[in-house]
Amino acid sequence: MSFNYRKTATYRLAQAAKAQRVRSGGHLSRIGLHPGQEFVLKALSDSDGQTMSELANVLGVQPPTVTKMVSRLAGHGLVERQSSESDGRLSRVFLTEEGRDRISDVDKAWKRLEKEALSGVDDKDRKRLRKLLRTIEKNLAAAGGFVDSLDEEADEVEEPA
Repeated sequence: MSFNYRKTATYRLAQAAKAQRVRSGGHLSRIGLHPGQEFVLKALSDSDGQTMSELANVLGVQPPTVTKMVSRLAGHGLVERQSSESDGRLSRVFLTEEGRDRISDVDKAWKRLEKEALSGVDDKDRKRLRKLLRTIEKNLAAAGGFVDSLDEEADEVEEPA
């Protein structure tokens, strides 16, 4: 009898992640973004003027990935790069006015996605699911030798309106 990977939690997690990305992409395309770009905008809305290295660390991606994302967002007028006043070798990334305006659209898209994804799931199970997913995330990050860059505040998720 062979191993039935389709009955594993990690398979279900991967399938849910794929479905989330597709559905998220649909919501984001309506506001002119591709999946992943919203994370750059949200990171900058939390702390504007980050370096590319800081953004890569916050987003948990490699610097070339951030460079490509920032270039595309800059091309759409949502962010801009400015040379650092203290170190000319560094550039800092800032939201433009249009980028700041797009944050509320991102928030609305994520609230819709959260509502769709958790339809029929009660508040107690939502909270438990968040905790379980956070545990899985920490376990996989540790096993892969990655530093868990998410702060603990991420565990205290505000329920969408």
